[in-house]
Amino acid sequence: MGAVGEQTVAVADTAAEASVVRIRLGIAYDGTEFNGWSRQPTQRTVQGVIEEALGTLFRRTGAVPRLTVAGRTDAGVHARGQVAHLDVPERALSTVVRPRRGHDGERTGPAAVLARRLTGILGADADVVITAADIAPAGFDARFSAMWRRYEYCVADLAALRDPLARRATVAYPRTLDVEAMNAAAGSLLGLHDFASFCKPRAGATTIRTLQHFGWERRSDGVLVASLQADAFCHSMVRALVGACVAVGEGRLDASDPLALLRATERTNAFKVMPAKGLVLTEVGYPADDELEARAMLTRARRELHVDGVIG
Repeated sequence: MGAVGEQTVAVADTAAEASVVRIRLGIAYDGTEFNGWSRQPTQRTVQGVIEEALGTLFRRTGAVPRLTVAGRTDAGVHARGQVAHLDVPERALSTVVRPRRGHDGERTGPAAVLARRLTGILGADADVVITAADIAPAGFDARFSAMWRRYEYCVADLAALRDPLARRATVAYPRTLDVEAMNAAAGSLLGLHDFASFCKPRAGATTIRTLQHFGWERRSDGVLVASLQADAFCHSMVRALVGACVAVGEGRLDASDPLALLRATERTNAFKVMPAKGLVLTEVGYPADDELEARAMLTRARRELHVDGVIG
């Protein structure tokens, strides 16, 4: 091969190496044995476990992907609908998903093959599961493209049937709660507010959020389920909102008190923040594919404005 031909091959190889594929993952986990989502050097976390599996899968490629998540959950919090993405060099992905001997019929696409092999490493009975995998649309960012996050919180009061099989994701409460009063309190908190009264403060982080939905229902088994949706939630916000409503349902607070506490914009001991185990991230919402990039740019701009002191 002549010098020009060799140079052309080298350029093609460099371009292939530089080409990156973004993969969107759906993730579910039982948070009981995890110290939250975010990777920590000495603690077992969801991100740490999945990235360890990715490290095993990509160990020979020299390119171990990292995860970007839609919402970082706290220790003990569960998820059915978590979303994350990872960026993988195209050449590394091709190496990992190459059909194995006797499996030439694997034609489900590289993302599905990647998810299947990750599942094999995590184990069939793992407490974290890859529920979906797809090549992400252009402009997709698991964190910044998200429009809303939805959570559920389950409370079994004295009127509920106790299910020992659900105990890891349901909080037992030793009194009977008034669901109508709880709904009145929850409805009063909807909208755009500074939720500082219901958040643990973090340096440089805003507590302004839009609470789009907050309601309670009693299931056929008597368990009370709170459903909450917001553009985003700050640290401990969901469990604090639930705790305020439980205090209302028990009669320790009036239905109007949570709104008064919200307006005070300062932490209070008028109610207890509920335990993490009753909380489940159920879904993350995204715009249409052709709006993903614009949404991500808008979210980043708002965050930068807040960090610079313009918002919040």
